[in-house]
Amino acid sequence: MAETSPPPSKPSSKLYLDDLAVGSRFSSAEHALDEQQIKAFATQFDPQPFHLDDDAAKGTLFHGLAASGWHTAALTMRLLVTSGMPLADGIIGAGGEINWPNPTRPSDVLHVDSEIMAVVPSRSRPDRGIVTVKNETRNQHGDVVQLLIAKLVVSRRPK
Repeated sequence: MAETSPPPSKPSSKLYLDDLAVGSRFSSAEHALDEQQIKAFATQFDPQPFHLDDDAAKGTLFHGLAASGWHTAALTMRLLVTSGMPLADGIIGAGGEINWPNPTRPSDVLHVDSEIMAVVPSRSRPDRGIVTVKNETRNQHGDVVQLLIAKLVVSRRPK
């Protein structure tokens, strides 16, 4: 069974809204995907032939076995939580937009590159703000298999 590589060294402190700036970048650890993982996820959550059967998938627009987009999203979340931006209160979503420009395949090794696009302190809740982050989940060839523009609720540093 494929394993997730250990997370890279993390800063000794967690990040708050006040620590983030537009243009800041973060990269996650990697996750190696295999056919068994793709089929197990699909069996439970997205049982379509192109996620379950390589022969059936060959006749589809995927031209072979492809992971569910929701599987890619779940792996992205795991990578972000375990080795992405070390946000003090965790990754708390407030909305977003997701695209899957390329299929995720067995034997892909995924990682997530994140870039802060906006940091907006809340006017009504001075203890937090909204951070917009572009997250590109890439395979070992550098192909983007998922693009997630996420709005995150991020706490300010406690006083």
